[in-house]
Amino acid sequence: MAPSFELHGIRIFTPPPSDELFHTEEDAVDLISASVEHDASYVALPVDRFDPAFFDLHTRSLGEFIQKFVAYKRRLAFVGDISRYLAASSSLRAFVREANEGEHVWFVANLDELAARLPTSIP
Repeated sequence: MAPSFELHGIRIFTPPPSDELFHTEEDAVDLISASVEHDASYVALPVDRFDPAFFDLHTRSLGEFIQKFVAYKRRLAFVGDISRYLAASSSLRAFVREANEGEHVWFVANLDELAARLPTSIP
């Protein structure tokens, strides 16, 4: 997949495939910078690019990572199957449910689900 593509006329940035995992606030800032370079409104991140501990809310990694995107006013989608993490944590289930009710951070199973959630234009 190319670093950026369009869904419903909305530019989406996704990092190129790599074995490197994301987990720090610095990684978030790097991804935000790359999305700006690609003139993308959304950042779609494959969940397999994160260490399993990232989805443990006790580590605070997920919250700190997301906070960078919120601070820089970038929309974010985690793309992929996180069912094993959801099964292990009622707190994460509540967090994901609340995030998915908003407009800035989503957890989706695949790009088709992301496309279905996207507006036809961004304000």
